[in-house]
Amino acid sequence: MSRISVRMVAMVLTVLAATVACQAGGGGSAAVPAPAVDEAKATAPGKQTLVLAGGCFWGIQAVFQHVKGVLTATSGYSGGSVKNPDYQTVSSGRTGHAESVEIVYDPSQVTYGELLHVFFSVAHDPTELNRQGPDEGTQYRSVIFYGNGEQKRIAEAYIAQLDQAKVYRHKIVTQVVALQAFYPAEGYHQNYAQRHPDDGYIVFNDAPKVANLKKEFPEMYSGK
Repeated sequence: MSRISVRMVAMVLTVLAATVACQAGGGGSAAVPAPAVDEAKATAPGKQTLVLAGGCFWGIQAVFQHVKGVLTATSGYSGGSVKNPDYQTVSSGRTGHAESVEIVYDPSQVTYGELLHVFFSVAHDPTELNRQGPDEGTQYRSVIFYGNGEQKRIAEAYIAQLDQAKVYRHKIVTQVVALQAFYPAEGYHQNYAQRHPDDGYIVFNDAPKVANLKKEFPEMYSGK
């Protein structure tokens, strides 16, 4: 199943503008600064989890799979009331779920705030409400699902910092919501960008995000 087969004409007309927005730090006219509030790097290897939503999960997964310190990135669904949702029901927009990515990372290699820096800089446009590029609907909304009070504090402080600095031309609409559950998506959605690099949707929407990660965060980029 390919999203592009359904919305080819609309995508061609909007994708260039959407891609430019993502490459400019989500529509901002200035570089996105690192978070002023962050956790310290851990002194020993470990595992922590971050769940993010920001449009089609193919692109978010692809970006974070190329970040050093990220152990796994899994596409799935979060934020809704339906248990064990599938792609078809989530796509209806009636489940409350957003296409999301669960990121498991080593806090001795990368911090929570550094991952949010990538999220707000190259992974998506945090000023688009209930859409991202050619994709529209609440399932494509921008969300940080926090797992504890420290994650919430860092996320809210960072959004306030970016809004106050007027990094973007429009106000950030990213929600900061407690994580209730994460449901992995179907197997055909996993590693989609890696497995289908020539898919038109990937070429126009997601490959530029990974390229911009390499350009903007060379010290964090992993070619894996």
